[in-house]
Amino acid sequence: MTVEQTLVIVDAANVVGSVPDRWWRDRHGAAERLRDSLVLYAAEGLPGHPGPVELVLVVEGAARGVVSVPGVRVEAAPGSGDDLIASLAASAQGVRPCVVVTADRGLRQRAEAYGALCTGPRTVRPLPRSRQG
Repeated sequence: MTVEQTLVIVDAANVVGSVPDRWWRDRHGAAERLRDSLVLYAAEGLPGHPGPVELVLVVEGAARGVVSVPGVRVEAAPGSGDDLIASLAASAQGVRPCVVVTADRGLRQRAEAYGALCTGPRTVRPLPRSRQG
């Protein structure tokens, strides 16, 4: 029996907003920087989920024009990013493991209802060294 690759869904707005690095001045650029930093995780995986994994970055609003790169598929939410993330998690239910990266409590509850595991933004966006205690 072949195990399907883990689906990792990243809530771009939530993860970008987790570090106050003036992302609000250029939301599109911040989402592109996050996308680029995720490529390594697509190959190597996340703690407890060895790579390769299928990595999907869900963007919304001003970040909708961000494009996919090898290793990271970008999905632009036509409306609510949370609704698209929940839909993607639902599509993985019973088919393959799914991890949703977000700190949004409501979204975590929705994703967990579909069997997804949830983890916080620091999983893919560690604090800069100057902020680590």
